[in-house]
Amino acid sequence: MWWGGRGHSFNIAPQKDNPELGLSAPKSIQGSGMPEPRRNQLGSCLTSGCLSGEQILAWAPGIRKGLEPELPGTLICTNLRVTFQPCGWQRSQDTPLSSEYDFALVNIGQIEAVSGLSRVQLLRPGSLLKFIPEEILIHGRDFRLLRVGFEAGGLKPQAFQVTMAIVKAKAQSSQGQQYAGIILSKAGQSSASRNPPIPLLETSEDWETERKKQGARDWRVSTVNERFDLATSLSRYFWVPKRTLDSEVRRTFGHFHQSRGPRLSWHHPAGSDLLRSGGFCTASDPNKEDIRAVESMLQAGHSDVVLVDTMDELPSLADVQLAHSKLRTLCQPDSSAAEDKWLSVLEGTRWLDYIRSCLRKASDITVLVTSRVRSVVLQEHSDRDFNGLLSSLVQLLSAPEARTLLGFQSLVQREWVAAGHPFLTRFGETTASEEAPVFLLFLDCVWQLLQQFPAEFEFSEFFLLALHDSVRVPDTLTFLRDTPWERGKQSGQSNSYTKVYTPGYCQLPAGDSINPQLSVWNWSLRYSNEQRLQFHNPGYDPESCPDSWLPRQQSSFTVPGPPSSVWLFSRGALTPLNQLCPWRDSSSMLAISSRWFPRPAISSESMADQEWGLPSHWGACPLPAGLLLPRCLGPQIKLWKRCYLRGRPEIQMGLLAPTISGLQDELAHLQELLRKWTPRINNS
Repeated sequence: MWWGGRGHSFNIAPQKDNPELGLSAPKSIQGSGMPEPRRNQLGSCLTSGCLSGEQILAWAPGIRKGLEPELPGTLICTNLRVTFQPCGWQRSQDTPLSSEYDFALVNIGQIEAVSGLSRVQLLRPGSLLKFIPEEILIHGRDFRLLRVGFEAGGLKPQAFQVTMAIVKAKAQSSQGQQYAGIILSKAGQSSASRNPPIPLLETSEDWETERKKQGARDWRVSTVNERFDLATSLSRYFWVPKRTLDSEVRRTFGHFHQSRGPRLSWHHPAGSDLLRSGGFCTASDPNKEDIRAVESMLQAGHSDVVLVDTMDELPSLADVQLAHSKLRTLCQPDSSAAEDKWLSVLEGTRWLDYIRSCLRKASDITVLVTSRVRSVVLQEHSDRDFNGLLSSLVQLLSAPEARTLLGFQSLVQREWVAAGHPFLTRFGETTASEEAPVFLLFLDCVWQLLQQFPAEFEFSEFFLLALHDSVRVPDTLTFLRDTPWERGKQSGQSNSYTKVYTPGYCQLPAGDSINPQLSVWNWSLRYSNEQRLQFHNPGYDPESCPDSWLPRQQSSFTVPGPPSSVWLFSRGALTPLNQLCPWRDSSSMLAISSRWFPRPAISSESMADQEWGLPSHWGACPLPAGLLLPRCLGPQIKLWKRCYLRGRPEIQMGLLAPTISGLQDELAHLQELLRKWTPRINNS
């Protein structure tokens, strides 16, 4: 999935022995006299939607297998991607990126060469191919599979050359060299393509517009981090209580891990506020004035505060990475798992268990936010991974607006991109030791909700797949940076700003020419109009998102119970705390992260109170209309087959099409089969 301006064509390098790339054919095929394809043979189908500076390193005619029917065409390796171009297919100038045929080099996870029935070689960086391949299998890190068989059984020299070119180009892409010399521009794209459909939250005006949209009247946009001199991982702007001065924000944020202090994530229309924060720096020594300021920001004007230990009962980053790695291995076509033990091996990956844990905890927090007017604070040590996951899920469960196509994109932009989720690190592009696809875990959670509540979401499974596949497509800044500071510096917004060193951040990759104005939300660059129509869920019921889906905030509303109540939410139960901050003289339960609290005994409270252990003095908690509470029992959490089993077409053929047009095509195909088979059945 790549893009470029109109009028650019690939620079087709002569295909021959290339010492710089480590390309040399075996002696048995050197000097075979195989004619090179003429420039117009390949160039005619590559003259639109290409990158200036992109070079073809090698190519070979072949047949893409694993599809019905199989597609003849050409396998092409460039210094940016591997692409398979079917015969007669040309790139559209309106959609210069191919979401179907392109494999970004950084997305390639494993390369296998095959010769005969039993000769298979796994190609790693620096490997030398020991035979001329009859077939090549490229496993994408997004679970896609590109399987190409070469003409003449691999006896042509191009089969060897293109395979070695892919191995070498992939090795170079891992070293951050994939953008050298590439000039990206948006020449020829319409103004509609240049402007993303949602605000990127890069200006104070964007944040103010979003604040008004949420009705957060007691909050304001803070500009204290406008120069990124407070924290590079935070956005330039964020929401703080209206009565809190920026000088207080600067002082109080310094007492939190990586200066990520409490700030508004989402304002519930009924009055509650959902905040997110990093962990307390227990080693700091704030004065009484700073402690009062911290408590004031956590309370956010509410008489009741619930502190949520985000990581309680959730997997660690290492757990997520291990589960995803096991899942990828299991879902490969050559998986060694026996068919009768496949489901048990799937459970052994723990991936579905982690989805279950995330949905269950998000449901708990959702009831806390919606049942009473209060401040609910999500507290994670780094505030950059599971805080974003839980905050996003709570909004999806609580707010129908977040389930619209534009609303969901805005949610991801605000809670993940602008909030500083380290995408580049979590996808293993900087260091494998910190790889953990938390964002992909979130997308799977959303897919589970889409399966359980199909009429409540405007976007479809196809849209989730498009977003899933976009995380490793290096054509925008959205998922290619760890911090808003890095995106701002690349786009020239922060050239004169001062960067504060924060441990754990990677340096901005050098020599890359990504267009800073593009975002992942510019879908028209990669998906055709027909494909983008499939982003919409045909079963969506707009009536499930009324304008007045929840009561408006009422200033006279008071919360029953003791004033200034402070609670810790842990293991599904609320436990009273003596204080909000760990720096007071008396001991604080918050400082004991490993402390477990038992769920209170069931009483004669309402069903919601019994399920979530809410204190009885808060009274009954009727759940508002529009609230989704997912089912999390064993068989109700399913495997996302259309995503994870894309390399196994025999399974994909057994799935229902995700769109009405696809269902019509499947129905027509089945009717045609019935017409062909009916005479045979009658004669037998």
